Amino acid sequence: MPRLKTEAAKESLLRRVRKQRLNYITILPSLITILNGVCGFTAVIFASKSAEAGSSQISYLAMGGYMVFLAMIADMLDGRVARRVKSTSSFGGQLDSICDIVSFGVAPALLMIKVLENHLAGFADINPAAGSFLHRFIWLTAAAYVSCAAIRLARFNVENEEDESAHMSFMGLPTPAAAGVIVSLIIFHEETWPQSAIIYALPFLAVGVALLMVSRIRYPHILNQYIRGKKPFAHLIRALLFLGLIIWSRQTALVLIFCGFAASSLVKWFFYKVIRKRDPALDFVPYQNST
Repeated sequence: MPRLKTEAAKESLLRRVRKQRLNYITILPSLITILNGVCGFTAVIFASKSAEAGSSQISYLAMGGYMVFLAMIADMLDGRVARRVKSTSSFGGQLDSICDIVSFGVAPALLMIKVLENHLAGFADINPAAGSFLHRFIWLTAAAYVSCAAIRLARFNVENEEDESAHMSFMGLPTPAAAGVIVSLIIFHEETWPQSAIIYALPFLAVGVALLMVSRIRYPHILNQYIRGKKPFAHLIRALLFLGLIIWSRQTALVLIFCGFAASSLVKWFFYKVIRKRDPALDFVPYQNST
């Protein structure tokens, strides 16, 4: 009998939990998070118009890329504002991930598909069979990228801690950084070097950053580790160099910053794993679903 009463009490508690409703939310952080999703949706709209001519000599693909970067700014601000006003919540975390999958998962993948479709249109007319194979390959790489971004965000939600001190590093490449690699190359191609052969490497880079997203390689939190608080004088010199590079060539700076960040921890892992002794903190363990 006591066992039956215990089970009945557990069932009653579960029913009460299921019936709980969300009565209060924090407005400002939620609005910033929704702005992130709106920017991602706008990037998707621009990608769908890529065959048309953009305004002010800027292609729709480049405009879509800049919208992804605006979404990154909103993504940086929402959590910081929520922690500043002490209003972090599970609702905010779930809303953030939903917007992130649009802005840093679907939007970059669609931009990649569109820019490659534009370049492969003539090739498909010459060799339809090869063109069909390439289109399927591009679609599969984009689907793999979106899938890994979704897994990365779901894993982050499960392992995330609300304490600011726990946000000094990320396990796996963050989705905004992965999107930055793809989008920065698209902008560089559209505005700086239209005939660049590097655009054909996008599918392989998409697979690479997808694997890095679900890896166990640690990536530093740039804002928390290198900008907040008192830092050595050398950090100021690096920041000024980066600022000068951005002023000199915005497109080149974006490529170097995002590609360099994505490769940095991978190079460290390879160095400690292959060249020197194995470092457990940099182990590369792809995410595996336990179910």
